[in-house]
Amino acid sequence: MSLLELKNVYKIYGDLHALDDVSLKVEKGEWVSIMGPSGSGKSTMMNIIGCMDKPSLGQVLLDGMDISKESDKSLTNIRRDKIGLIFQQFHLVNYLTAVENVMVSQYYHSMPDEKEALEALERVGLADRAKHLPSQLSGGEQQRVCIARALINHPEIILADEPTGNLDEANENIVIELFRQLHNEGTTLIVVTHDPEVAEVAQRTIVLDHGKLVREDINENFEAQNSSAAKPAENKKTEEKKAEKTEEKKASKSTGKKKKK
Repeated sequence: MSLLELKNVYKIYGDLHALDDVSLKVEKGEWVSIMGPSGSGKSTMMNIIGCMDKPSLGQVLLDGMDISKESDKSLTNIRRDKIGLIFQQFHLVNYLTAVENVMVSQYYHSMPDEKEALEALERVGLADRAKHLPSQLSGGEQQRVCIARALINHPEIILADEPTGNLDEANENIVIELFRQLHNEGTTLIVVTHDPEVAEVAQRTIVLDHGKLVREDINENFEAQNSSAAKPAENKKTEEKKAEKTEEKKASKSTGKKKKK
């Protein structure tokens, strides 16, 4: 069973078909890029995959569950639990430090944990910038805070919208390398981009035009590009650590609710 599947999805606004009979499967652990010119339907597809919008017609299956008819409240919960979002414009809270911005995501998911948030920042190379405000960080550093924030709740899918769009070449390479590490750990990545150099490092590139899926390119050199892939045992250890932390948070949250009663 695919982790994500779109079946004959349409998004219609009056006479405009923002998405027009789109079908797509994404397997667990896969790295997929979505490309297309302005107005091709990339943002619409991202919003639907990210549980921020619903299709007009068709089905969207996430981990076997049809989410296309879920309520807005249910979609919010699904997005919180299963999807980590990375935005081009960062969307950091300007009066919170880097570590506090990461902890905001924890707050809406379960419980803030500063130690774990610091570990997430260390993972993206920002341990020494944890107490800095967004205004004190470069664009590349802000984007890495966004990646740490997206990772903190161990989502099933990382969904990135133009993650390198505001970055210079050096910071773009840093972000791509972080994505490689995430893929090697078994994370499912869906990256919306207009940049062919960013798209071509993925396993597969989906090309949209006027709302239709017009092309699918397979990266034949993907394995060679990612020759430093993590060993299966290391992937298993990472997954076990994720599961352990998730269970700890659920238990802590449950205990907290009982105390309030």
